[in-house]
Parts: sequence; C-alpha cells; structure tokens
Amino acid sequence: MGASRSSRATGTHREDELRATANESFKAEPAPSGSFIAEGDSFSRAPLNSRLPPVSPHRVTIAARTSSARLEAHRVVHEDQDGELTYTDREFSDEEEEQIEESFREVVERKREGLDKESLEGLDPDLQEALVCEDLLFVLMGIEGQYIEFDPLYNPEDEFERLQGAQFMIDPNLDPWLASAVARFIPIATYYTSIQTFVEQYSDLSQGVINHALCAAIREMLREYLVLLAQLEHQFNTSPTFTLQRFWYYLHPTLHTLSLIHSLTSDLVLLNLPSDDDDSSSGSTNSSDSSLGGGGDEGLRAVLAEMKGAAAGIRSSSRWTAATGPAKGGEVLAVLASKLERTSGDPTARELYTTLLLRASQPYVAILVAWVTTGQLADPWDEFIVKETKGITRGSLDVDFNDEYWERRYTLRDKAAKKGAKAGESHRARGLSAGAIVPAFLDPWKNKILLAGKYLNVIRECGIEIKPPEDVALVRADGGLVAMNDEAFFKRIDNAYTYANRTLLQLLLSEQLLLTRLRSLKQYFFVEHGDAITLFLDLAKYELTKRSKNATVTKLQSLLELALRGSSSSAADPFKDDLTVVLHPSTLTEWLVKVTSVDGAFGGKDEGQDALGNGLMDHKTQDNPNIKASEAFTFDYRVRFPLNLVISKKTVVRYQLVFRYLLQLKLLERLLADAWTDQTKTPIWRQRSKYPELEQWKSRVFALRARMFAFVQQMFGFAVAEVLEPNWRALEAKLSKVETVDQLLQDHVGFLDDCLNSLLLTTNEKILKLHNKMITCCEMFAAYTITFTKALLLATKTADHAGAWSPSFYEKQWDMLEKFEKNFNHHFETFHQIVGYTASRENPSLLPLHVRLEHLKMPRPE
Repeated sequence: MGASRSSRATGTHREDELRATANESFKAEPAPSGSFIAEGDSFSRAPLNSRLPPVSPHRVTIAARTSSARLEAHRVVHEDQDGELTYTDREFSDEEEEQIEESFREVVERKREGLDKESLEGLDPDLQEALVCEDLLFVLMGIEGQYIEFDPLYNPEDEFERLQGAQFMIDPNLDPWLASAVARFIPIATYYTSIQTFVEQYSDLSQGVINHALCAAIREMLREYLVLLAQLEHQFNTSPTFTLQRFWYYLHPTLHTLSLIHSLTSDLVLLNLPSDDDDSSSGSTNSSDSSLGGGGDEGLRAVLAEMKGAAAGIRSSSRWTAATGPAKGGEVLAVLASKLERTSGDPTARELYTTLLLRASQPYVAILVAWVTTGQLADPWDEFIVKETKGITRGSLDVDFNDEYWERRYTLRDKAAKKGAKAGESHRARGLSAGAIVPAFLDPWKNKILLAGKYLNVIRECGIEIKPPEDVALVRADGGLVAMNDEAFFKRIDNAYTYANRTLLQLLLSEQLLLTRLRSLKQYFFVEHGDAITLFLDLAKYELTKRSKNATVTKLQSLLELALRGSSSSAADPFKDDLTVVLHPSTLTEWLVKVTSVDGAFGGKDEGQDALGNGLMDHKTQDNPNIKASEAFTFDYRVRFPLNLVISKKTVVRYQLVFRYLLQLKLLERLLADAWTDQTKTPIWRQRSKYPELEQWKSRVFALRARMFAFVQQMFGFAVAEVLEPNWRALEAKLSKVETVDQLLQDHVGFLDDCLNSLLLTTNEKILKLHNKMITCCEMFAAYTITFTKALLLATKTADHAGAWSPSFYEKQWDMLEKFEKNFNHHFETFHQIVGYTASRENPSLLPLHVRLEHLKMPRPE
C-alpha cells in the first residue's frame, strides 16, 4: 500500500511539473507596434512551414489526445470499503516515462508556436477576424487551416477530387457576418487547388508538349497569384488597418481569373471522364450549405453547389476511363479556341484565353512549320493532325500490290472518325481525340497542310535540297510568338502549299518526264503500235502455246526485246527497256471476277480501300495450273521514285487489265484469221461442192466464222477508237492544266477506271462471265476448223464412193455446227441486250458498242 502511494505521488508530481513547464514556456513574443495582431496571444505569428504536412494541426492534436489517453491508461481504479471508486497511478516504466515526456514536449512546442486551435466562443469579433484572416492566407494556397477545414466528404488523397478542387467548411462558432465574408474566399481556394493539381498531373511527359506549354503558361499566372498572397500577408503582419474587407478588396478580381482557368482545366479533365447524364448535381445543395457555416451570399452558394456536384459526379464514377485517352495536342487547342469564341464578350476572358492559346500553341506551330516547310514530321506524342504510318516506305512500292504510299503513309487523323455520326455530336462521340482534332480556325486549311508536307517529303526523299522562299517562312524574324489564328499565318500556309505543289509538279513533269512516260505506257499497254506486238506474237507463237508453268519468262523477255528493237515505232522509245514480261497465275476473267467480288472494288464504297489490290492478294493462293502462257502473258513496267507515286503498282495493274483484254481479242482475231487462211488454202473449202447440202453446210460455217471475226474486230475497234483514245486525249488536256499533284494522281487513276468501266471489265460478274463464254466459243470454233476440214474430206470421199449423197454421212458435223451457232447466237443476243440496257441506264459510253454490234444480229425468221 505504501509502495503504491509512493508511486502515485511520484507520477502526480512529475505530471504537474511538466504542465508547469509548458505554461511557463508559452510566452508570445511582442508583436510590432501598431500591428493588427498586436493585441492578445495568437498563433498568427507561426512560421509557414509549421503549418505544412506532415505536421498537420489535426494530426498533432490527435497525437496529443493519444498521449493523454496513454496517461489515462496508466490509472488503476480501486473500490474502497464504502464502495467509492478511487484512482491510483501505477508505476511507470522507463520507456513509458520517455513517451509521456515526449508527448508533453510536443504540446509545449505547439503551444509556443501558436498552433493549437483556440476556441472562438466568447472571443472578441476583432480577434476572430484576425484569426480567420491568418487562416485564409493558408487556405488560399490549399493548406487546411484551424477554423477553415477540409470538408469531411473531401479526400485530399483522391486525385479525381483534387482535380475538382478542395472543398472547405467553416467553423460553426464563427460569427455569422464573418462566416458570410469568409465564404466569399472559399471558391478562390477551390479553384487554386484544382488548377494546381491540373498543372501537376498534366505536366507529365506522356501528356504531350501542348499540355506542357499550357501548364507553363498557367504556372506563371499562379505565380503572380502567390506573389499577391505574399504581399497581402505582409500587409496583414504590418498594417493596423488591414481588415477582412480590405483583404477581399485586393483579392476579389482574382476570383474571376481563376474561375476562367478552372473552367478550362475542368473541360479538359472531363473529356477523359465517363459521361454521367447530369445526375451528379443532385444532393449537392445540402453539402454546400454546410460549407458556408449557415451564412453567405446566394450566388456563392450556387458556385459552391455546382463545384460540389461535379465532385460528387466524379466520386460516383468507379474509375478513370482511358477509352480515347486524355485531352492533348490539337484537342487542347480546339477547347481553348472554342472558349475564346464563346467568351468573346468578356474582356478579361478574351485576354486570358488569347494569352493561353498563344502560349499553348507554340509547340503545335513548331510541328506545323517543320512539316509544311521541310516535309519532316516530328510528332512523338501524336498531337498533330497529320499521322505517319511508319510501316509504309517508298521501297515497298515495287513489291506490294496493297501498298498505298501516297494515300496512307501520311494521312489526316480525323479520317478515323466513326461512320454514321449524327450532326452536332462531340468529337469524342465520333471517335476523335487528341491530334485528330484541330481548332476551328485551322479546319479549312488542314488539307493544304497535309498536302504541303507530303509534297516536300517526296522532294526531300529524292535527295533534293528544299529552299523555300522568304514568304514561306512561318516563324517571326525576331523570335517572338506566332499567333495561329491570324490571317498572316494562314497566308503563310497557303504560300508554303503553293511552293511545295509547284516544286513537286515541276519535278515530275519536267525533270522526271512524266508525260513521256505515260505515252510510253500507252504505246505498249494499249497496243498503239501494232507492228511491235504483231512481231512479238509471231516470234513467241510456239512459246505462248505452252502451259504457263512450262513457258520460260527469260525467253519471252528476250523475244520481246528483239521485237521492240525490230519495230520502227518502238526502237526510238528511250524507256523501252523498262518494259518486262510477267506470267500471271490466273486468266483475265478469273482475275476480274475476284476483283469485282471485293466490296468497294476500284475506289467504290470504302474510301482509301485498294479493293483491286485486295482481290489480287486473295487470289494468289488459287492459281490455275492449266492456264496457257498466252492467257497468263502480260507486261510490267519499272519506274523509280518518285515516278512510282504516279505509275504505282496499283495503276500498272489497271494498265495490265486493259492490255490482257486487248491481247485476248488480238489473239482470238489471229486464230480466226488463221482459220480463214487454212480454209482458203484447202481446195475442198475453196471449190464448189456438187452436193447442195454440203455446200449449204460450208456456207453456214463461213457465215459463223465471219460473224465471230466481225464481233472480235468490233470489240477491239470500240476499245481502241471509242474508249482509249478519247479518254487519253481528255487526260492530256487535264494534265496540261493540272495545278496540284493530288489532282494529277486522281486524273490518272480516274482515266484508267473510266477505261476499265467502258470496256465492261469492272461492271459486274455476270457480264464478265458472259463475255468469257463468247470468247471461249470463238476459240473452240477456230480450233475445231481442222476437224471440220477432215470431216469434209471424209464425207466427200464417202459420197463419191457411194455415188450419191446421204445425210448420214455428215449428220455429226451438222449437229456440231448447230451447237456452235446456237451457243454463239444465244450469248451474243444476251450480251447485246445487256450492253443496250447498260448504255441507256448506267453508262452512255457503251452506246457506240451497241450500235456496232447491231448489224451482227441474226435476222429473226418471219
């Protein structure tokens, strides 16, 4: 018992001693004479760093309370004989004594520095005003104060809530008129913390250089704001006339400026958040009332309610969405330009957004200037409207049918927009974000920006030095900032486009001799000079009759070179050595059916889709092993960069289609001509037979052969005279007036597509197969001429030996002839009707063919 009393006395004495030390230690230093805070003890003299985490006032208070709890934990409850409870202190260990001493030292230190919260109950209003003024100096920098604390619903560790801004609540014991005055400052603190968080997060490297520039501009504005707070703190510490009203007088212009910046940053942040159907605003009014401590201006209440509603909407969202990525690049500039346009009636907003747009756009200007003046694209964060496809190079132009170097290596990002988008939908709703969006003032110029860089890129890859004239330079000579939404800037873009276009056109037409190249292509692929083709077909007649897999391409190439040098029309061509021989793995009809079966063939439904190349690639695995060399034979043409932009694989394939069609007709014409020659050389055909029925059969053979020969000649004549030559003259006329390289490419491809369409090669599968049946019928008839000749000789000898003619002698040949006639007449009539229908409804250019075939129709029996 004595030991316990002794320990209790020792503990009590030690506790009293520490408390006395704490009271003596807290002696506030005198304030400067005449200071606003000279009266009474206050924590307003505390240094700034003592208010910063991790030594948060709330954390220290909790720690102090925890220390007191530890002291209470050492007390032991006893019940005496009368039933009364008594408390005794148990004996402390050395470690526990050290903890108690440390806790008291902490309390002493905080009391000395004035960091412990003083109760506002019973305090003079002037002293309350001094306390909240000092609190505001910290709250306006986002630091929690003593009497203006974070809202319990606000979590400073949540990055989403920090981006919306810190939410504060005022001590309810503050006088109502002071609470109303303090409430006017709260939105400024909320805006500042939101903007500061935006600057911290969007200054990350992955956010792109446009956001970096924007954050740098905003950071400078925040620095001016902090300088203003430092000046006001100096006034607070030195001026006896500094009051809360004067505080608001100096600070209230900043409210509008920060609200404008906050509106911009919120719009940028919300672009990357899930849409919430405006349900976040519900339930926000009640929480805003509590933040005002029961008083304040209704307008400020509405502002706080709106900000709390946005924060609640974010809290209700489960996670940050990255479906389309954060706002960066051109999208940031588009948001700035949109805000500048919508707030043009507010001088402050106009000046602010103009400054931010000017500063944020400088990296974009640098990328744009490099692109339109040198053809180099330096856009590591995908912020520019032009996109480069790295996998497409100029080397692939010679090997890949699907390659579209010109169309797909450099493209506009907004081409990836979702199809079927409704009018008025946002960019994000249409699948566009970041660099795929351009400011409204640059939208009319984006195509010229794309083409100017593409033109110069081609010139640069040719090894030609680019020296744009002075009027093309887009940077100011004094190194100042360049305004993108200025007429002078637009004029520079137009000058850069004109220079690039003119330079590349001159390179193609003058130095690369494009027109001469096209004439060379026309000469060979359109069989313009028949002597060279005729000589080649005579020399390669035996080789072309072989199976394609047995034919030798090297031998055919040698025969072609021999024919070209032996032809008077081709010997003078300087580009004849660029013509080569290839054997295609399928027949013309099989090839065309494959191509026309692809959706959007020949520039149809899907823009930018090379359906012709896709058809070719799909057909590579379905080679025809029984194809003859004459059916697989075609030409190829070799050109180097940059001519292969115009004479690309895609266009050469179209030339090949025309050539194979003409060659097919040419070979069939030669077969029918050879059949006629054989018949005229054979006496049994040339001499009149003494058997009338046999003579009638011969006449019908001659008539069918003549109709087939005329059909082939009319088809060939229509192709050359009515399709190829007129379209070629139209192309030459267009090229003489062409002003842009893109127009040149479109005119060239359009010329070939018109030719293919007029030749019925790309119309539909039914016409292709019908035409093929007619060609096959003619070929079989020409090949069957030898059989007819043998049968005619045999029938004549049999009749002479029998002394009379019997129909049984020639019944089989009559049946065969009737099959040929029926087959050809049926397909010819169907083909003629389809041509007439197409000419009247879809393609008027087929009308001359319909007229040419009219006289070949068989007269109907009366």
